[in-house]
Amino acid sequence: MKRIIIIICLFTISANLFAQDSTENKQSAKEAKASEKRQRIDAMSKQEEEGVLIFRKQNAFGIQLRTRGYGIFYEIGRFKSPRFANLYLIEITETKDIKEEKTQTGNGFVSNSFVYGKINNFYQVKLGFGQQYILGQKGNKNGIAVMGLYQGGLSLGLLRPYYINIQEGGQERSIRYDPDDSSNKFLTAGLISGSSGLGKGWNELEMVPGAFVKTALRFDFGRYNELIQALQIGLSAEAYSKKIEIMAPYDITGKPAVEPKRVFIQGHIAFVFGRRK
Repeated sequence: MKRIIIIICLFTISANLFAQDSTENKQSAKEAKASEKRQRIDAMSKQEEEGVLIFRKQNAFGIQLRTRGYGIFYEIGRFKSPRFANLYLIEITETKDIKEEKTQTGNGFVSNSFVYGKINNFYQVKLGFGQQYILGQKGNKNGIAVMGLYQGGLSLGLLRPYYINIQEGGQERSIRYDPDDSSNKFLTAGLISGSSGLGKGWNELEMVPGAFVKTALRFDFGRYNELIQALQIGLSAEAYSKKIEIMAPYDITGKPAVEPKRVFIQGHIAFVFGRRK
């Protein structure tokens, strides 16, 4: 009986000592992790004070003016190294022809405008992938970080017929360009009373597949590293599976007016804003 009691006591003491050691080890591990986390945060804070951009991911929105149009884009960035990030892009743009010129109709009180000779609106929806490389850090909170980036991917061109209103027989009606119309009413300026507006032609969209590449320099002047405030200047090229007709190929006299294009090269300037985490 005494042996059993002694064995139970020894087992209990051993169990308590083991539990105490385990608890101390767990506490030591937690303290080590907490200390490591504090050191990492302190190092990141110090780097931020020195103007170093550090993030795991970023979300950015951009508004851009292009050589021949305008657009918006949304970008998701994923940190790969202190200087490299992968970029995932969705972009919506509109491309105009260099010869587009608005003409006013009517009087000063009631007027409408149209683009003479325009036969299609040309929009693009792009999905792309790329990389961003930090060329130069800010140096301090009020500095400017310089980044280089390149992107490429698929571009879906959307052609929407451009409708105009014409006056004929005392009535107004809406028409689109018809290359088989021998009377060329679409190009007869004296009949045109204005454009038919944005509501026309959406049910007649023509899709044209293509691809794009884009490169740019981005200048981030945001005071706080977690916020993105940047100016972007760059160049892009798009190519499509067929020639894109934006303007009528002939004017009212039958003289060639504009040659359709398959490839579009444009410069752009954009304001970019967003957040880093």
